[in-house]
Amino acid sequence: MADQRGRRDGAGAPRKGGPRQGGAPRKGASSRNGEDRKPYDRKPSGDRKPTGDRKPTGDRKPSGDRKPSGDRRWSDDRKPAGRGGKPTGERRPRMEPAERTEKQAIYDGPPLPEDVTGSELSASVRAQLKGLPEKLAARVARHLAAAGQLVDDEPETAYQHTLAAKARAPRIAAVREAVGEAAYAAGHYAEALSELRAAKRMNGVTAYLPIMADCHRALGNPTRALELAKSPSVVKFVPAAKAEMTLVEAGARRDLGQLDAALRTLEVSPLNTKTREPWVVRLRYAYADTLEEAGRLNDALTWFHKTNAIDADELTDAAERAESLEKKIDRS
Repeated sequence: MADQRGRRDGAGAPRKGGPRQGGAPRKGASSRNGEDRKPYDRKPSGDRKPTGDRKPTGDRKPSGDRKPSGDRRWSDDRKPAGRGGKPTGERRPRMEPAERTEKQAIYDGPPLPEDVTGSELSASVRAQLKGLPEKLAARVARHLAAAGQLVDDEPETAYQHTLAAKARAPRIAAVREAVGEAAYAAGHYAEALSELRAAKRMNGVTAYLPIMADCHRALGNPTRALELAKSPSVVKFVPAAKAEMTLVEAGARRDLGQLDAALRTLEVSPLNTKTREPWVVRLRYAYADTLEEAGRLNDALTWFHKTNAIDADELTDAAERAESLEKKIDRS
């Protein structure tokens, strides 16, 4: 399900190399009522290059921190008894190690970086892990922390780390949240939707709604995305989280061919706010992009310039888009 097409139309600024297709939360936008509550601290956004489309299989999860027994190397050096119970003198051939099953590989997860201890997690996440046996909690924490470090640059590896954590602690909400966010970053949208639904059932948090809505878009269901965008809890989001949902809603309108509705959705957002936060950059970019698709080239050029004016971190390609559009207008 990995999608490497770049951001979908109307979803806001493109994430350079990123797979996310809508306006899902970034840098603290995922929250209870819009307050920051990531399952792990994430690095600043970077290129996301999904590598593969591996799906977890099966529902059974090994318990405890032991590796599944199928990973053991069995051999039998005993001599089989002959007639009368005496050894025959022949040795059975040593059995080759069985290939690990996919579930065992998921349980093991990728190698853990030596410098990752689990202390990198937020206090709230560590508190959720306290109900686990000490060694198990430490292993889960390290996988979550490793995922947090890798999710922007190596989302597929981060996803595998979260699956290893889930295999050990499937009933911890922070673990399911981490799996959902890593799956989303890696382009596994159905898995992301399922995991975030599970996390929401466990803790009642509505902050996942923008990501969930964008997953519906990625799975070809923009109507369902619009339904989530109208959820009553969205009005309680902080501005950054509201902006993310606005981007998803506008993108869903564009998916349905409703350009005028997409423009109206963006126009009621704080496009002209004085803040230069990343979410404002992305709102302006989405508005400019939608204006261009609607054929309003001069207006689009104005807004690409307005986007570039506050995009000090070059989160978007607004400058390049403006230059290209100027040439297009000159030729017309």
